[in-house]
Amino acid sequence: MNRFHFAKTNRAAIFFAMALLPSSLAYSQSKKDTVAKENKIEEVIVIGYGTQKKEAVTGSVSSLGGTALKEVPSANITDAIQGRLPGVDIGRTSTKPGAVQQIRIRGERSLTGSNDPLIVLDGIPFVGSLGDISPSDIKSLDILKDASATAIYGSRGANGVILITTNRGSKGQKARFTYNGYTGFQTIFSKYPVMDGPKFARLRADAKMFTNAQDEFNDINTDWQDKYYGVGLMMNHDVGVTGGSEKGNYNFGVAYFQQNGVVPLQSYKRLSIRGSLDQEVSKFIKVGFSTNSNFSINDFNGVSGAPMLGYSPLVSPYNADGSPKTVMYSAIDQTALQTRGILENLGDAYADRTNAFSSYNNLYGELKIPGVEGLKYRLNVGLTYRNSNSGSYTGTGILNINPDTESSAGIGNSLTTQWVLENILSYDRTFGKHKISATALYSAEQTKYNSSYISARDVPIDAFQYFNLGHAQGEVTIDPNNQGYYKRGLMSFMGRALYQYDNRYMLTATVRSDGASVLAKGHQWHTYPAVSVGWNIANENFLKDSKYINLLKLRAGFGQTSNQSVGPYTTFGSLSTVPYNFGDEFVIGNYVNTASNARLGWEFSKTWNYGLDFTLLNRRINGTVEYYITKTEQLLLSKGLPASSGLGSVTENVGASENKGLEISLNGVIFDNPDGFSWEVGGNLYTNKNKITALASGTDRNEGNLWFVGHNINALYDYQYVGLWQHGDPYLSVLEPGGNVGMIKVLYTGGYNADGTPVRAIGPADRQIIDTNPDFMGGFNTRLAYKNIDLSVVGAFQKGGVLISTLYGSSGYLNRLSGRGNNVDVDYWTEENPNVRYPKPGGMMSGDNPKYGSTLGLFDGSYVKIRTITLGYNFNKNTLENLGVNSLRLYVTVQNPFVFGSPYYRESGMDPEPNSRGNENQAVNSYKSNQLIIGTNNPSTRNYMMGLNLTF
Repeated sequence: MNRFHFAKTNRAAIFFAMALLPSSLAYSQSKKDTVAKENKIEEVIVIGYGTQKKEAVTGSVSSLGGTALKEVPSANITDAIQGRLPGVDIGRTSTKPGAVQQIRIRGERSLTGSNDPLIVLDGIPFVGSLGDISPSDIKSLDILKDASATAIYGSRGANGVILITTNRGSKGQKARFTYNGYTGFQTIFSKYPVMDGPKFARLRADAKMFTNAQDEFNDINTDWQDKYYGVGLMMNHDVGVTGGSEKGNYNFGVAYFQQNGVVPLQSYKRLSIRGSLDQEVSKFIKVGFSTNSNFSINDFNGVSGAPMLGYSPLVSPYNADGSPKTVMYSAIDQTALQTRGILENLGDAYADRTNAFSSYNNLYGELKIPGVEGLKYRLNVGLTYRNSNSGSYTGTGILNINPDTESSAGIGNSLTTQWVLENILSYDRTFGKHKISATALYSAEQTKYNSSYISARDVPIDAFQYFNLGHAQGEVTIDPNNQGYYKRGLMSFMGRALYQYDNRYMLTATVRSDGASVLAKGHQWHTYPAVSVGWNIANENFLKDSKYINLLKLRAGFGQTSNQSVGPYTTFGSLSTVPYNFGDEFVIGNYVNTASNARLGWEFSKTWNYGLDFTLLNRRINGTVEYYITKTEQLLLSKGLPASSGLGSVTENVGASENKGLEISLNGVIFDNPDGFSWEVGGNLYTNKNKITALASGTDRNEGNLWFVGHNINALYDYQYVGLWQHGDPYLSVLEPGGNVGMIKVLYTGGYNADGTPVRAIGPADRQIIDTNPDFMGGFNTRLAYKNIDLSVVGAFQKGGVLISTLYGSSGYLNRLSGRGNNVDVDYWTEENPNVRYPKPGGMMSGDNPKYGSTLGLFDGSYVKIRTITLGYNFNKNTLENLGVNSLRLYVTVQNPFVFGSPYYRESGMDPEPNSRGNENQAVNSYKSNQLIIGTNNPSTRNYMMGLNLTF
C-alpha cells in the first residue's frame, strides 16, 4: 500500500550517483586549490573572528573556494552551492529572475521562529539578501555547522553560519585588471503537462458535468503555453582592478547583471559597486574598509502563469476577424485572457516594479599592542542601509472580464538600517610545541525597520500609474495591517581559546553571553558554553612517517546555542483593528489579538558533534565523516488559548525538537598531469532525521499546524492512497456511502464486525501522519582536463522523501477531473481502462475536486540531476604574454540539462525540484509557507551560457 505514488526504482540512475559519490569537495573544488597544490600551501579556513589551518579545526566547517563557485554562473551564490556541501540544503522557492532560495543547515529546529542561517560578510553580520552579493566578488565561502563552530556568533548562529569573504588585493602587486562576463538564454525545462484539445474534449465527455460554451469547439486545439512562455535572455559583466603597495592593497570593481524571464514582462537588473582597501599606517596600526553597494530593479514579479494553465484548449485565441481575443467563455466560466502578446501590449496600463538600493559597509582599525607579541586589538564597524520602493498599477478593465472595472494602484516603501560595533582583543603565540590563540569580544548592534503601503482606486489616466496616488478619484486606503515599524538590538560578550600541542592535540573552548531586546525583561540574557577537541593521529610517532596517511584527525564537540527569532514586541501582545457602525457613525475599534508574555525567553539548542577527517596517498584523497545530534528545547511557539479568554494565542517557550544526521564527503585526484590528462572527482552524502519531541501542554499533536510528536516538523496529515475502487470490491457501500466505482480508495483503520464488515465508514480518524523528509541527499562533481581544455560536471541527488505537486493534488484546481477547466494530463479510470492511478471523471466529489484528491499530489521525491556541465578552454600563456594578457579563458555552460531516477519526472516530464512555497498560487491553501512544493509558479528552466574570463 502506497501513501503516495512510487514508480519502479531506476537502479541505473542510483548506481550512477553512487559511482560518483567520491565526489563533491567539502573544501575547495577549484583547479587553483587542487590536491597537488596542497603539498605546498597549507589550506586556511575562516572560522569567524579569525582563521585556522584546516588540519587544526575541531568544529564542523565546510568550505568552498571562489573559483569553484564560479563554475556555476548565476546571479545568486545559492545556485552555485546546491549539492556541493554536506548538510547544506538549498531549497528552491522560485525560478523568477532575482529569486532568493531557502537555506537550511542541518535541518529545521524551530516551529515558528526563523530557521535561516546567519550570513556574515567580511566579518560583519549581514542583514541583506544573498542576491545583493555578486558571486564573482567572492573569494571563499565557509559554513559553520555545529555548536562548537557557531557559538562565537551566539544566538544569531543558532541555525548555522555562512561566512563570505570577498576578494581583496595583495601587497606589492602591480595593478591587475579583470573582466568576467557571460551571456546566454534560458528556456523552460518542460511544459506543464496539461491536456490538449482532443484529450480535454474526451475528459469533458466522460465527466458529463459541463458542456462547451460559446467559444469552445472540439476541432480547436490551442496550446496556451506556446502563447505565454518565451525565451529569457541573461547577461553578466564584471570589471575589477586589484593591486597593492608595500604597505597596503586595494580591490575595486563594478558588475552588471540582467535577466529576462520566460514569463512575459518579468526581468531583473542589478548594478553592483564594490571596493576594499587595507593600509598599514605604521608598524603597529592598520586600517581598512570594504563596501558593497547595489541597485536592483525587479519588474513584474507578481505576474503568474497559473490562470493560463486552466484555459480551455478548445478556445481559439483569435476572434473571427483575426484580432486577439481578450475574454473567453468556457463551460460556465468567463475568463480574461493573459497571453504574451496581450501582456506586452498593455503599455502604461499595467505596471509592477520594485526598486531596491542596498549599501553594506565595513570599517576596521587594528592595533598591535606594543611590547606584547601576538596581542592585537581590532575595532569593526558595520553600517547597512537598505531601501526598497515598490509600485503597481492596473488600468481600467485591464485583465478583467468587466471593461469598466476601476483602475487600481498601490505604492510601498521600506527602509532597513543597521549598525554593528565589535571590539576584539586577540592573542596568538607559539611556544615550542604549544600554540595558543585567544579571542575576546564585546559587540553591540541595532536594526531599525519601517514600512508603509497605500492603495487607491480610479486613477484618472494610465500615465499617472502609481506615481501620485493623490490624483486618484476613488478610495485611498491606508490599512494599518500594511504598515510596520520595529527596532531590535543585541549586546554580546564572547571569549574563545584555542590550544594546540605538537600538531597532535587540539582544544577549542568558547563562552558567549547574549542579551536580546525582543525578549521579556528578566529573561533577555543568557550565557552558554561550547567545547571541542581534536586528535591528529597522523602526527603520532607510529604514523608520522606513513607514506599513505597524511592526515587522520578525530574530532568531538559539544555546545549550546540559542535562538531569539521572534518579532519585536511579541512580549507585549498585539492589537488589531475592526471597523463597525456605532449608531449612525462609522468607527474603527481596537481589540487585543494576541496575549502578552512577561516570561518569554530563549529557545535553546544543544549539539553533540563527532567527526573524522582524513587525507591519504600523498594528499590525493581527502574526506570527512561526521555524526551529530541537536536537541532544541523551550521552542518559541504560538500557543492557542481557549475561546473564553477572548484571545487567539500567546507566544510561549514550549515544545522541543531533535535533529540528527550523518554527513560524508570524499574527494580525490585520480590523475594529475598538468601537461597532460588530469581527473578530479568529489561528492557528499548526508542525512537529517528531524522530529518534534514535545508540544505545548504535553499534547502529542496539533492538527491545525500539522505538528505531531515523533514526526517531522513539515509532516503532512492526510488520507493514505491505496488505489481505486473496482467492480467486485467488497464494502464500497459501507466504507464510502454514496461512492462510486473508480473513485479513490484510501486506507481504512477502523475495526470489523464478526462477519468481516467494517464497523463504520471512512472518516477523519483514518487520516495518517506522513513524514516528508528524504532518506538521504547529496551531490557530486567531476573535472577532467587535457592540456588547455577542461570539462566539469556538477550534480545532486535525493533518495526518498515526499514531493508535493499541487498540479496533481486538489489545492491547485488543475486535477478536478470535471471538465470545467483544463486538466493536468492523467490516465484516468474508465470501464475500459480500470487499472490506473487517477479516478473516474465526474465521480464522488469533495467541493470542486475528487474526494481524497489531495492524495494524488504526493510523490516519491527521489531524483538524480546533472545541475551544470561546463566546457572551457584556457589560452596558452606564451601566446597571451605577447598581447600583454595574463590569462584568458572561454567557456560554455548548460545548467539543469538532465534528470534521472525521478518518479515525478517520469510521470510529468517536469523538473522534480520545487518551484514554489507551499502557500503560493493555490486555490485552496493546504500547505505551510516553509513547505516547498511544485506549483504553478514560474516553471523550471534550462540555461545555456557562453562566458569569458580575462586578466591583464
